Amino acid sequence: MVMKIGKIKMHRVIALFLILAAPLPAQDRAGDFDYYVMSLSWSANWCAIEGDARSSPQCDATEDFGWILHGLWPQYERGFPANCVTSQRPPSRSDTGAMADIMGTAGLAWHQWRKHGVCSGLTSDAYYELSRDAYAQIERPQILRDLDRSVTLPAKLIEDAFLDANPTLEPDQITITCKQGYIQEARICLTRDLTFRDCGADVVRDCNMTNAQFDPMR
Repeated sequence: MVMKIGKIKMHRVIALFLILAAPLPAQDRAGDFDYYVMSLSWSANWCAIEGDARSSPQCDATEDFGWILHGLWPQYERGFPANCVTSQRPPSRSDTGAMADIMGTAGLAWHQWRKHGVCSGLTSDAYYELSRDAYAQIERPQILRDLDRSVTLPAKLIEDAFLDANPTLEPDQITITCKQGYIQEARICLTRDLTFRDCGADVVRDCNMTNAQFDPMR
């Protein structure tokens, strides 16, 4: 019995040694990525899915948000970096607050910097400026802002509306996502210079719902 217990303890020691000796996973490096994914979220749907339950100021009846900038995400050809170590200072409260006009809340602007912006290799000011430039570059379809009631529709129609509004945008450069039966986001792929480019295989995964809900602007 003593020898058996001794062997078990030895096995545990060996296992612990192997764990400690194993190389640590490579840390994502700031500035080391291939392209950007710009994610646009339809505010009314986000509020219906989760924002109302959080009492988010983005969902206040006085707000007039349509497609907000969820984020500008550095992306690899497959996969993406996140939470990179950076020497750049974090944004101030005034910096994040200034982004609320296109991002809905200062909290989202802060979260996007901490998870994605730190991987851009840019200062927080430069990252937010680039995010604004990307957001301004895409024409958000007016027809979707003109809706006055909730509708159900094929997700493909949302993609088609973006393609019609942006003649230089190609089908493989945008993908539409759904969540809990709602249209969730339009994700557009951009080079580091903010020109449209094809999305990676792990990004181009269009929602194929034919009866996704789309709520009107509030």
